[in-house]
Amino acid sequence: MFSNLPRVTKILLIANGLVFLLQQVLSEVALAPFMLWPLGGGNLSPISQFLPWQVLTYAFMHGSFAHLLFNMLALLMFGAPLEHTWGERRFLTYFLVCVLGAAACQLAVGAWTMAQGGDAYPTVGASGGVFGFLLAYGMLFPHQRVMLLIPPIPMKARTLVIVYGVIELLLGFTGWQPGVAHFAHLGGMLFGWLLIRYWRGQSPFGRRGPPRPRIVR
Repeated sequence: MFSNLPRVTKILLIANGLVFLLQQVLSEVALAPFMLWPLGGGNLSPISQFLPWQVLTYAFMHGSFAHLLFNMLALLMFGAPLEHTWGERRFLTYFLVCVLGAAACQLAVGAWTMAQGGDAYPTVGASGGVFGFLLAYGMLFPHQRVMLLIPPIPMKARTLVIVYGVIELLLGFTGWQPGVAHFAHLGGMLFGWLLIRYWRGQSPFGRRGPPRPRIVR
């Protein structure tokens, strides 16, 4: 199965696995410069400083084995079919845009939290890109039936996207699940949706609907 995976999906799986092994060897202080810290966090501690490369490197780090496992399973389930459909270049572009979009949203939320007197904490994980893959899968294969792991309920891909989007929005605003970057997940979905709309030439990047016929007189 692994040998039949498309190349970029395979590279992402290997990269995330290797970085997680590196996390088990090195200390958090040594890896802190590669986590995504909020803007202005460096005023509190030298290691909690935002650095430009963090908007990419954070997506290859994970907080636990379960965190890594669920993200990589989602990458296999949703990412591999998308790479087969789009090809390597477009698939990689989509992943990077979702990761960067998730980072932008998380930085905005982190800056607001800091302004309200909250603590600075780092963000890690490929979830922004994974949620972007989930959205794209639901848009490209809306009637494909998928099975949730917890709970094991079959549903259409389009329904799954809507359910996860609503849950993330609810958890993000209520704070019922602290310690999870819900708005980063939503940011990955938002920027993925915008990129697909751009590729399709749809609003807000193109004309809305089919062109009107010209009247010849």
